[in-house]
Amino acid sequence: MLLITGASGGLGKLIAGRLAGRADVVLGTRAPAAGERRIDFDDPTSLADGFAGVDTVLLISAGFGEDDVVLARHEAAIAAAEKAGVSHLVYTSLSGDGDHLAYALAHRWTERRLRASTLRGWTVLRNGLYAEFLAAIAAPGPDGTITAPLGAGRLAAVARDDLAEVAARIATDPAPHAGAVYELVGETALGGAELAAAVGGSYAPGTLDAARVAAAGWVERDFQIPMIVGTYSAIAGGFLDGGGVAAAGTLRRLLGRAPRSAIEAYVAAVEDRS
Repeated sequence: MLLITGASGGLGKLIAGRLAGRADVVLGTRAPAAGERRIDFDDPTSLADGFAGVDTVLLISAGFGEDDVVLARHEAAIAAAEKAGVSHLVYTSLSGDGDHLAYALAHRWTERRLRASTLRGWTVLRNGLYAEFLAAIAAPGPDGTITAPLGAGRLAAVARDDLAEVAARIATDPAPHAGAVYELVGETALGGAELAAAVGGSYAPGTLDAARVAAAGWVERDFQIPMIVGTYSAIAGGFLDGGGVAAAGTLRRLLGRAPRSAIEAYVAAVEDRS
């Protein structure tokens, strides 16, 4: 039995859709529908029943929160997997070139916790930032101008659906991937000029200070502001272009085909938001 946690989130829904109809797959959410299981990492008492009879867990990072909250959630999940005798845990982490990001710590802590766990098998999927995420942080304004402070930097973005496909494949046949840490970044890094050209606009990068003020108007929680600003800094500084990640062609190999176009995924997400 495969348990997918966070099945109601953006990535989780895509994975669940790929595995729909399989009797050996169960979905876990905080507010389960019929046939799903209640998995609430903020309520560890819910996890014993949720993890019962499960052979493999696909742990989608519960990263929406301050570090102490996320670490507590992931500790609860891994501890529950250990107690339930889960054979293999697959974790969706953050790409190795993202170590400069404010939200990297919880991912690296979780990877270390997995290595020290009593689980018989684990796999880490170090996902690059979504191309769709760019539609949020580098969206064109009403006049078509992108003012996101990306400088001359570039992002090795990935279409989220590709990451869902890899996760589904590995989670349903995890044994060959035991102990593996896969860097899943895009093959073509995108900069502000490419993004603007794709949406028929222009690129006029602003300042981090202006981006901080703007972010305060659209983020859900205050703790997200330094995360967004730090992401801009990392892109502008050239840390997220994929060049610092070994075996950057891993995504293509695991997919068995060329990755989807990240720029097309960006454009589609921009159109969905408009």
